[in-house]
Amino acid sequence: MLREETGRISLGDSQVLPIFALIMKKTVTSLLLAWTIGSCGTSLLQAQTAVEKGLQSINRPSAEAIVGFLADDALQGREAGMNGSRVAARYLVSCLQEAGISPLYGDSYYQPFEACAKERQQKGRWQVHPDSIAQLKQLTHRSLRMANVLGMIPGERTDEYVVVGAHFDHLGIDETLADDKIYNGADDNASGVSAVLQIARAFQASGKKPLRNVIIAFWDGEEKGLLGSQYFMQHCDFVKEIKGYLNFDMIGRNHFPEQPEHVVYFYTEAHPALGQWLKDDIVRYKLKLKPDYRPWDRPVGGSDNASFAVHDIPIIWYHTDGHPDYHQPSDHADKLNWEKVVEITKASFLNAWNLANEKSY
Repeated sequence: MLREETGRISLGDSQVLPIFALIMKKTVTSLLLAWTIGSCGTSLLQAQTAVEKGLQSINRPSAEAIVGFLADDALQGREAGMNGSRVAARYLVSCLQEAGISPLYGDSYYQPFEACAKERQQKGRWQVHPDSIAQLKQLTHRSLRMANVLGMIPGERTDEYVVVGAHFDHLGIDETLADDKIYNGADDNASGVSAVLQIARAFQASGKKPLRNVIIAFWDGEEKGLLGSQYFMQHCDFVKEIKGYLNFDMIGRNHFPEQPEHVVYFYTEAHPALGQWLKDDIVRYKLKLKPDYRPWDRPVGGSDNASFAVHDIPIIWYHTDGHPDYHQPSDHADKLNWEKVVEITKASFLNAWNLANEKSY
């Protein structure tokens, strides 16, 4: 803290007392005014529902702050297993702590895991399954240490869960590139992470305990093969109690410049209510979105939704399609459509609210 030591002003009692009296008079007046407004406005405050309180908390400055941090050059592209990704994970932990959201497991938000792959001259995917890792360790192999970041908002039904998630890793640095060497990943997937964080805060702002437990998940290693979400599901002892998964991967760009409200909305076809929710909420809350509804019989491709869909868990996945900066160093924050990011975050909070609170779907 920078303190100014020069130019001090000393006031005698004759000067201090009138100023103190004036401050006290203004304070009392303000308190009386606040009490009057509070008394008269009680019915208005009560009229605002819990979901509306949560919705009201979602905003553009928060989205810009989250994406701006994660997509900064200082995080070196957030490659899984590298220092930038660990910094990103620590930041997300601090955000969950600040929001008052508890860890999912014990007293740590981290779910550490190891991934292994063949020596780089040989073809082979990164693996997280214990049997695959054991086989790879018999050979010359590569190894990475990663960690998911997991929190939970407790629900009334302690044996039912919904998961809201997005991957936070990206592609890192390529020192051989001639100019910009950092893959910042603003859209992919700092934009999705911002939605998950704001949804977590919105649940807290609602002041209402959800019916089901809401897991807030940030996956590591998605760019290397959905590793974090796969590991989570392989080691989850309540898979059959997960009632739905809401996924975000790239929600901030305009695939069609002439259609700035375009968004792709994937959902499990066997659960048509998931599609109807968005249609109804766009009308009810006047959301500025024009979704491309894509029901999918078994959404096992594309992103972390696949790790849940293979277990026949209903999924919703928001995506705004590819663009020329996809997996390029030019995926920067200043190219995002912030209004779209905020509108998608609001719509998806309403999805998450329904997943957490509707008795069936």
